[in-house]
Amino acid sequence: MAPNDEFIREVDEEYRRDQIAQIWNRYNGIIIGVVVLVVAGVGGWRFWEHTQQTRAQEAAVRYEEALRLSSEDKGQDAQAAFEAVVKEDGETGYAMLARFRLAAELGQQNAENGASAFDALANDASVPPLWKDLARLRAAWLRVDTVEPAKLRQAVEPLAAPSGAWRHSARELLGLSGLKAGDMDYAGRWFDQIAADRETPSSLRQRLAVYTALVAGGPVQATQ
Repeated sequence: MAPNDEFIREVDEEYRRDQIAQIWNRYNGIIIGVVVLVVAGVGGWRFWEHTQQTRAQEAAVRYEEALRLSSEDKGQDAQAAFEAVVKEDGETGYAMLARFRLAAELGQQNAENGASAFDALANDASVPPLWKDLARLRAAWLRVDTVEPAKLRQAVEPLAAPSGAWRHSARELLGLSGLKAGDMDYAGRWFDQIAADRETPSSLRQRLAVYTALVAGGPVQATQ
């Protein structure tokens, strides 16, 4: 390297050092503040993330305990446990699951109470549309023996559309409503849709054999 080039390089480096020193002297407080904020922000994010994970794990434990009580037919204890999950873990997905299970527990004790709990879920703006539809369907199942067929069908038929996520259960319920009302044509139409759908679950296809036999037998005549 020529002496002149070396001199220019040294002058350039000295100038840069001088510029950095001036910037530091002028803005060192701001620079330190920004660094502190970045470190605090990262630390705060990590703390929040850890807190959320801990809450989710605790909610999972409470939910599993409620499921255990339900499986052991401890209805009152299970109901209280699900209510605790809803109250204490309202910001987690387990709270939503617990609300559905709580409605199911209520339905085992009293069909209309359970259906009303599912109605509340269906009308809750915070519940995603997919789960609102499930709540409507579960409410209809609980009311199949008490509500007028026309009212039940009005609520359930939209859920039985070919693209519906819950169409299999909806079609089964509509077919059963036809059987209960002695309307074999109506029942048969829905059972035919179940048979034609390639995605119909195997368990439902097994029940379908019984349903179609009932349709073929026609309405049961009352005898004196």
